[in-house]
Amino acid sequence: MFLRFVCGRHAKPIVSYPVRTIVSSRSASARKTWGLARIGLTTGAALTTSVLLANALGTIHADAEHLEHKAQSERPSTPLSALLRSYVVYSLCSIPPLVDWSPVILSTVSAIPGLKQITEAIVRNTFFDQFVGGDTAEDAVPLLEQLRAENKGCLFAYSVEVDEGEAAGKAKESAKQSVHKQIVAETLHCIDVAADFEDKHSLDGGRDLRGRKTWVAIKLTAMLPHAQTLTNFSKFLLSTRPSVSPPVPFPGRPLVSDFGVLSAYPASGSPLTETDVADLRELRDDLRAICQRAKERGVRIIIDAEHRSVAPAIDAFALSLQREFNKLQSRSSSWFRSSSSSDTSTVQPLVYQTYQAYLRRTPEYLRQSLEVARADGYSLGVKLVRGAYHPHELGSHTTRGAPNALSISPDFAPPVWATKPETDACYNTCAALVLAQIRADIGRSRTGATPSVGVLFGTHNWESCDMILEQLRMLGMARADEDGALWMPEDVTERVAIGQLYGMSDALTNSLVDRTRCTSPFVIKYIPYGRLAEVMPYLSRRAIENKSVLGNGGAADERKRAGMELWNRLFG
Repeated sequence: MFLRFVCGRHAKPIVSYPVRTIVSSRSASARKTWGLARIGLTTGAALTTSVLLANALGTIHADAEHLEHKAQSERPSTPLSALLRSYVVYSLCSIPPLVDWSPVILSTVSAIPGLKQITEAIVRNTFFDQFVGGDTAEDAVPLLEQLRAENKGCLFAYSVEVDEGEAAGKAKESAKQSVHKQIVAETLHCIDVAADFEDKHSLDGGRDLRGRKTWVAIKLTAMLPHAQTLTNFSKFLLSTRPSVSPPVPFPGRPLVSDFGVLSAYPASGSPLTETDVADLRELRDDLRAICQRAKERGVRIIIDAEHRSVAPAIDAFALSLQREFNKLQSRSSSWFRSSSSSDTSTVQPLVYQTYQAYLRRTPEYLRQSLEVARADGYSLGVKLVRGAYHPHELGSHTTRGAPNALSISPDFAPPVWATKPETDACYNTCAALVLAQIRADIGRSRTGATPSVGVLFGTHNWESCDMILEQLRMLGMARADEDGALWMPEDVTERVAIGQLYGMSDALTNSLVDRTRCTSPFVIKYIPYGRLAEVMPYLSRRAIENKSVLGNGGAADERKRAGMELWNRLFG
């Protein structure tokens, strides 16, 4: 499960094969599975032991020799135990067969009395500690303190997903709060923890909300009794939305009229049921409550992207929330002419939507989003990522039109670019577009004015990060100091940030911190949290989404970095 989360370039998709289905076969297949489990346990134990023994030092030394050392500024040294854990984790991630079978292995051994506790202990002390911030938001606060000491921010994510049976009211305890409502409540709590942390680090007790870099990410599918409701809403929107000009490829662009159905009963033959409409209304109310709390506490909300079957619905909610909570004070804002006011009592943009560069629609969709936000007077929040669903999108598109197909696209061509170079080019083009808009926004505004556009670049790509820094310099939003580092004023860092996943690409994160100078964090780490039993299914089912992050030898590079540091620490 966790192995698939971090890499596994050759791992087979697990989207269509839930773990409990895979392990439910009997007789010969059960014997085969147990054999695989023993192989997995033996492999993991042998690898872990080999690192601890002297004969592993040659491997670590070899890893250290083949990775270029990148200079780093003075920062607290990583504990030896953490380096050892990273080396073990990424060594396991570099074994394709083990990654392929990790869901089966972990599910099997977790079902065996006695081995379950051992398995959980191993997972907690390896993959959980490597990639998860803690069991609770409070547990992650020491990590936040450590990151802030290194001038890094945090994007919190309560990484628990809804179990359909329990969320639908089939739990034995009828009085028990439904899972999706628990997730809403925990999100509100997460906002408070993030705000309390920032208030503690504020010089004025939190009255000035500038420079706050502890944000909260949400997934909409986890906040409904049934994720299918968002799919039904998406199908409804695709069949009823008027076209826009110029056209935006699938899944299109949201419109203000999208929520009209929530004030009426669905027509006969509609993909939406009355229950769907009621659940969507409840979700809208819950999201408004979340954003209102975030507005009051000065915490930005990032709406994560999910697969295409729910994208039109997520787009509709994101547009509605941005129009309400990102609304600029007046038409004298910096979208239109030089702003004469500076409001530090609210953060803007408050709500960010995720734009995925691997989608063919993204360049035109982003361009139109910027135009619409400017015309309607609200601040546009952009989280720009490459996208982690590419194999899933291509595979599901081949089944379009079939009963219960995952793809709802009416187009012949798949919604994603065919090759990675196309995605890379799209990402860099969109990044340049947003940065140009931010430069214009700063130019129209007085110092400290409310931003009309903001961006979080989510990327593990060195070339894209280099391009972003160079664009900031060329556009005059950053200047080089005597030591070559880029100094960015507050007007820039209030509008621009770069992020990576916690436990991954730390060399890139540290390099960005070392190459920039700013009064508040410019680099953010995405930190999921949740109890081990809750987080394991979440990471397992979403493994296919994240394995592309460390593809193309990324796991081996991470292992080599850990090996290099271990060798230097032990032998100088």
